[in-house]
Amino acid sequence: MTKQQNLSSDTIVDFIGNIFLRRGADSYLGEDVTMSEHMLQGAQLAEQSGASDEVVAAILLHDIGHYTSEFPEDSLEKGINNYHDEAGAAVLQSWFPALVTDCVKYHVAAKRYLCAIDPDYFAKLSDASVHTLKLQGGPMSAEEVRDFEQLRHRKEIVQVRLWDDEGKVAGVETPDFAYYAPLLQRVVDQHSKSRH
Repeated sequence: MTKQQNLSSDTIVDFIGNIFLRRGADSYLGEDVTMSEHMLQGAQLAEQSGASDEVVAAILLHDIGHYTSEFPEDSLEKGINNYHDEAGAAVLQSWFPALVTDCVKYHVAAKRYLCAIDPDYFAKLSDASVHTLKLQGGPMSAEEVRDFEQLRHRKEIVQVRLWDDEGKVAGVETPDFAYYAPLLQRVVDQHSKSRH
């Protein structure tokens, strides 16, 4: 499937799958895994824990913002292209429910939040994640922590972040994107029905 201006609930999953196929082998910011290996490991961890379809979708797609150049330009809201968390949420919001897009939008904030409230969390971060933490503003201030704790999907957002951190192990075997495609389509279809 090529880039198209008229993505729909019937084509978005194939469109994302094509991105995984073509771009998934890209290196992942100094980690020992590729981008697709990282996202698929997260989805597998979520599935193994018995997470809902929406939460599995969220962790599978949490880093899709690294590929927003693949989406039609009108899919992006202006001014957020430089931030993969916000950009990812923006390109997904037309097809996925708020739980999914909130987990994508706030997964970077969740790292900053956990660094602020849990002294042991920082020690578990990979070197690459420590580096990006500095670029992302470092641990949250007390005021930022209070604001984050008011988010309606905070529990799920934090859990997605924890799987994000765990899904960076070289050599782990996971199902491929095609395995998760039906799950994504269920989430998209359910969201589409709920809006009509």
